[in-house]
Amino acid sequence: MQFWKAKKIAQAAAKEVAQHGTQIFFYNNIRTNQVIYSLTRTLNNHSSLRQLPFLGKKTVPARLRKDLWTPLLLVSFPHPPAGLLAYRRLREFRRLHETSYPLSLITQTTGPHQGALLPTKKRGKVLMDQKANSIADLAAVLNLQKEGWSEEHVKSKERQVKRVMTQKERGKKKWSRRDPEGPPESGVEGVRVRWANLLDAEFAESWPEEVVHDALDRHRYTAALPIMEEDGETTEAQEGEVDVPVALLPAGGATGVEARA
Repeated sequence: MQFWKAKKIAQAAAKEVAQHGTQIFFYNNIRTNQVIYSLTRTLNNHSSLRQLPFLGKKTVPARLRKDLWTPLLLVSFPHPPAGLLAYRRLREFRRLHETSYPLSLITQTTGPHQGALLPTKKRGKVLMDQKANSIADLAAVLNLQKEGWSEEHVKSKERQVKRVMTQKERGKKKWSRRDPEGPPESGVEGVRVRWANLLDAEFAESWPEEVVHDALDRHRYTAALPIMEEDGETTEAQEGEVDVPVALLPAGGATGVEARA
C-alpha cells in the first residue's frame, strides 16, 4: 500500500513539474488595485509579497488576506517555455512601471500646490494601482511573442550553441555550467485568456487575433481550476486534485488550518 501511495504522489509531482509555466494567474487587490503574478493557483506569502514594492507606510501588507486578493485573470499557454518567457517579461515590465514612471503621474495638477509632488500617502496609492498596466503589459507581451525572436537574436543563439559544441569536441566543457538552449517557441497559437470580468480586456489597446478570450469561473477565494487536455478533449480539473490554499487561509479560520508564510 505504501509503495502505490508513494508512486501516485511521484506521478502527481512529475505531472505538476511538466506543466509548470503553462498557466499564469493574476490576482488583484480590490482595495488598492495591486496585482500579483503567480505560476501556481494558490498564493504564497513569502514569494508573492516580494513582488510588491515598498512605496511608503502600509503599502506592503504583513500577509495576504483572502478577502482582499481576488482572481483577475488566468492565461494558459500550450508550452511551458512560452509561459515562463511571458512571466519573465511581465515581471520586467512591472519593474519599469515601478521605477521609470513619468513625473507628471505623481504631480499635483490643481490647487494652490500645483506642480508640487503629491504627498507620500497619495503618491503610494497612485503607484500601487497597477491593474490597467498589468493588463496592457500582458497584451504587449503576447504581441511580442506573436512577432517572434528577431533575426539577430536567433543568430546570436546559433553562434553560442556552435561555440559550446566546439568546446565539447575539444574536451573543455567545464567552463559552461549548462548548455545553451535555443529561443523558446514563439507565437500565440493556443493561448487562452480567461477573465473574471471580460470588460477588463478593454484596458489593452489591442490583442493578437489568435488569442482566445473567455470567462473565468469563480471559486472560493481562488482562481478557477486550470483547463486540462486529455486525449484531445478539453476538460477542467477536479476540485479534489488541488490542495487547499493554505497561504491564504486566516489564522484559526473555519478550516482549522493556521496560515503560514
